[in-house]
Amino acid sequence: MFNIQNDATLPSSRFGVTGELRPDDVIDIPAVIDAKPVGAFQAWVLVLLGLTVIIDGFDVQAMGFVAPAIIEAWGVDKASLGPVFGAGLLGMLLGSLLFSLLADRLGRRPVLIWATLAFALCMLATPFVTTIEDLRWIRLLTGFGLGAIMPNAMALAGEFSPKRNRVTLMMLVSCGFTIGAVLGGIISAALIPIWGWQSIFVVGGVIPLLLAIAIFAQIPESLLFSVLHGKGLDQVAACLRRIDPALVVTANTRFIMSEPDHKSVPVVELFRGGRARTTLLLWIINFMNLLNLYFLSNWLPTIAKSAGFSTSTAVLLGTALQIGGVAGTLLMGPIIDRIGFLKVLVPVFLVATVTIATIGQPGLSLAMLVMVVSITGLCIVGGQPAVNAMAAIYYPTALRSTGVGWSLGVGRIGSILGPVIGGELIRMNWSNADLFFAVAMPAAVSSLMLILLAWKPRIRRIRFGQSQRQAPGSF
Repeated sequence: MFNIQNDATLPSSRFGVTGELRPDDVIDIPAVIDAKPVGAFQAWVLVLLGLTVIIDGFDVQAMGFVAPAIIEAWGVDKASLGPVFGAGLLGMLLGSLLFSLLADRLGRRPVLIWATLAFALCMLATPFVTTIEDLRWIRLLTGFGLGAIMPNAMALAGEFSPKRNRVTLMMLVSCGFTIGAVLGGIISAALIPIWGWQSIFVVGGVIPLLLAIAIFAQIPESLLFSVLHGKGLDQVAACLRRIDPALVVTANTRFIMSEPDHKSVPVVELFRGGRARTTLLLWIINFMNLLNLYFLSNWLPTIAKSAGFSTSTAVLLGTALQIGGVAGTLLMGPIIDRIGFLKVLVPVFLVATVTIATIGQPGLSLAMLVMVVSITGLCIVGGQPAVNAMAAIYYPTALRSTGVGWSLGVGRIGSILGPVIGGELIRMNWSNADLFFAVAMPAAVSSLMLILLAWKPRIRRIRFGQSQRQAPGSF
């Protein structure tokens, strides 16, 4: 039987304590993970989590891929699909809020498995839908399951990663969402002409069904969560031996960690212990960035087409935005691990403010426009995984899924409003220059919120980022 102690004041040696207890009697879970490089066991966990986020991105964008084919096949107008898009995003918002709470009570693993199964079955049911109303309901239910994926994948990725490269690994996992969106477009272009729009939902249902089985078989519960809740300690011991084969774990071993448990409602805890200010600022940053991201993703190709570019060029611009996002994630992760979130994200969002405003300027050459859109994608699309990682690192284990889930949930209100506001401004005949100037403002607000996040008068500064030369969580 293993023992547990959540005591930050316990004097520790390499993995245990000094005094009467031998080092082998006490194991500090974070110290074990941080002391070793990422091994095959952790890498496989991260790969499976990344694949789950990729299919998450694929399925979220599925309606966008098949919309033209459905319009043609059913003989409906474009406007009738608006509520269908909105239903999927609303489902994701509700799923983020609800399932993140359950994950901090029941565990990341079971919620991730059941949510993956749920949206897989909904995707497989979608080809049998024959009316817009039924399609709207099935997308709402699908979004409900999809909303649980990112918070729990991010929480697990962070809890299995050493702090020296935790941000990089979490951002790589989160980047899977953008990769899934890009792959979805490529796969849809290949499959729809041959097997119809239904084939996209079959692919989007079968793959997560297989992934749910793989997660059940291969991914353990978070070690920190298990220790915090005092369950699955035999599995904790087995995982620790896979991370460090030289580690001695006996029946008398006591696992320790430096985080307290939280017994009250997790959402309430987001505003306690000096977290209220940071929680609100993280919510605003998520809201502003996802408003920008979804406006650009939804409207950029359409605006480019109306500005006189060909359909293929409009699609190229939309692709450049997403490719820039992947490049931004790969570039920013290692830099944030070394110098922290603030020094990276403040200038990144300031650059985005300039580039978004530039997109709408008349007279830009195609080459210049592609470059500006790519840089915008690097900053806005690539910045979102960094914002997700920042939330996951800030909150303790007991609140991590709730913290990330609610931050994303509030942000998804922005993802719903972004395309709607954009549509209203276009309906009001705003010029492209005025439209993109207005859309640049949320990026400027994100920069300001990050500066406020670092400025904490009269209290100890909360720091973000993970570097060997910095204290854990330093900005």
